[in-house]
Amino acid sequence: MPADVSPPDTITVDFWFDPLCPWAWITSRWIHEVHQQRPLTLRWHVMSLAILNEGRDIPRKYREKMSYGPARVCIAAEQRYGSHILGPLYTELGHRYHHDNAPANQTTLENALHATGLDPQLATTATTTDHDTALRTSHQNAIDQVGEDLGTPIIAIDNHAFFGPVLTPTPRGETALHLFNAIHHLATTPGFYELKRTRTQKPQTH
Repeated sequence: MPADVSPPDTITVDFWFDPLCPWAWITSRWIHEVHQQRPLTLRWHVMSLAILNEGRDIPRKYREKMSYGPARVCIAAEQRYGSHILGPLYTELGHRYHHDNAPANQTTLENALHATGLDPQLATTATTTDHDTALRTSHQNAIDQVGEDLGTPIIAIDNHAFFGPVLTPTPRGETALHLFNAIHHLATTPGFYELKRTRTQKPQTH
């Protein structure tokens, strides 16, 4: 199927994200761009780069950017209100973290929760382990599909899972749709595993 030919009408996209990851944010905005042009069933899930990198020797500047907190709050909100709130909450958090450069603190979490119509007191779950079992389960569901040596985002298109795509800036319009069609084709090709090249740009999240 050529990249400019649309895949079947009904496509389910499962998307695992860490709210603090700028690359996941860009990819999520691409998925939203595609969703404006064709019907998708979007299902959002939480994973955690902090969990993924537990016990790993990684540069301190990367470790300092990781936090369990926002992912914990997302899981707590999902458990109280249902999975349908994850997409809107992620959007509110992402705009604050990646557009406004807001700090990953209690106030930012409270403001995002309030804007989503959720209880701002859920921000307190960022510093507790009350929902860590659910967070680790959600995280592991993603890792089980693609392997431990990958990161976020993880996407499954009609149950064909992969890491990425890693993009910058966010593709728009027909470009976004053509890319989705091409990735759908690759993801559903038996035996296809990997395409990769070194990133030469920083994430452009604005």
